[in-house]
Amino acid sequence: MLVLLLAVSLQANDSLVFHLTPASRLEVRTGKSGLLGFAGHEHTIRAREFSGRVVLYPHQPAASHVSISIVTAGLEVLTPPDTAEIRKVTAAMRTEVLDVARYPEITFVSGSVARTGDTLHMVGALSIKDQAREIAPTVQMTLSGDSLHALTTFSVKQTDFGIRPYRGGPGGTVRVANEVAFTIDAVAVRSGSP
Repeated sequence: MLVLLLAVSLQANDSLVFHLTPASRLEVRTGKSGLLGFAGHEHTIRAREFSGRVVLYPHQPAASHVSISIVTAGLEVLTPPDTAEIRKVTAAMRTEVLDVARYPEITFVSGSVARTGDTLHMVGALSIKDQAREIAPTVQMTLSGDSLHALTTFSVKQTDFGIRPYRGGPGGTVRVANEVAFTIDAVAVRSGSP
């Protein structure tokens, strides 16, 4: 259960501020497609550099908001286990797909929040390569003392952000699927906490 009882002593307009910790896990999973898609690989990409803040209004959940920033140059391909393939895919992701030199961040900023029990329904802007698109993730959240844990999974299409899915193999017959899945497993601590 979303434990908001610790905020009983707060005034209705008081907020709790949490910052993401390195224990958080932000990942993107890609699929494969194309004529020779069976010969390709699915990839898991993890964010190694990120920051984020959750401002929670216990008595007014709709006023709560979230912001997350991911450093694109800190994205790391984890699969497949072949290191030569990982280096190749990572280089293509950073230069051809995300152009990290021009677009150093991926961001999410919530616009509205509604709460039902332990579930938050958010609407916000996800920005990739300076293209912002509205997404509506559903977030499972628990609050325990000075710690907050939130989990969400959502999918987006690369083409919605002006990204042409990566193509490889003979004549571009192996390519990354247009739809990619984000998983955010956020661990945050309250500001001023040890």
